[in-house]
Amino acid sequence: MATTIVSDPPALGRLVRETRRALGLTQPSLALSAGVGVRFLVDIEKGKPTAQIGKIMRVLAALGIELQLLPPNTVKATDARSKPRRLAAG
Repeated sequence: MATTIVSDPPALGRLVRETRRALGLTQPSLALSAGVGVRFLVDIEKGKPTAQIGKIMRVLAALGIELQLLPPNTVKATDARSKPRRLAAG
């Protein structure tokens, strides 16, 4: 399976739409399968920048899309897990 790099909401929307169509799914059938509303799915496919991550993950799972997050090359994966970070109050 090819890896697709998604760097912004419109790219995520294109991936969702293209995968849905390739699987022969309609927006209503995918929305039902993922447990989201059709309007939400339409918004994702249009690249809406403010969408709930939990719902997006349900849509990706329903399409069989695996989400992988890669830290920058300068950060070791163990660094992110072992060192809690505290944000400074502004």
